[in-house]
Amino acid sequence: MSYSTETSNQSDIWATTTDLTTLRQKLLDLFCRLAYQEGHFVLSSGQRSFYYINGKQVTLHPQGALAVGRLLLHLLPIDTQAVAGLTLGADPIVSAVSVVSVYENRLLPALIIRKEAKGHGTMAYIEGPTLPAGAKVVVLEDVVTTGQSALKAVERLQAAGYTVNRVISLIDRLQGAADLYKSAELQFDALFSIRDLQEEYRKIAGNR
Repeated sequence: MSYSTETSNQSDIWATTTDLTTLRQKLLDLFCRLAYQEGHFVLSSGQRSFYYINGKQVTLHPQGALAVGRLLLHLLPIDTQAVAGLTLGADPIVSAVSVVSVYENRLLPALIIRKEAKGHGTMAYIEGPTLPAGAKVVVLEDVVTTGQSALKAVERLQAAGYTVNRVISLIDRLQGAADLYKSAELQFDALFSIRDLQEEYRKIAGNR
């Protein structure tokens, strides 16, 4: 579905004063209309799937980014000192949360984890402000399948001396990620499951 933004009085639904329950429903609707597709796809994990979720259609959408930032910020433990994620899918997510944190007086910096070490300069895996040793960081992700991508980010951060015990995803495909995180002694939350998206997608399709 093509890009669109809501205008006039509908834009008030996305205002910073909108309650989180309403905002969550609007974000789910946006995922169904812009990001969810059915067909035959091969995922980054190598698995084949009859559906695909292009999360960046929502996380790079102005209203989607605002909703993501507000909703994820609400899920973060109060002692969180930064958010981080593996490039590229998590980049707009951690940026949105960091920007929204300013308006909530929490001031959380964002860290971006490279898949490979930087090939020059500091040769670093992690981009962003340097945090105190042991700083508590939460890893964010757009869509998790097996969970390996977010786990790689966790391991990079821990190797850098940070404390990481939680992963939060926008969508859980319910294909093993939760079990992987549990085995790694990580807490895991997701805004939506694939069942949430598919149920809403069917409702929208039925009303067309």
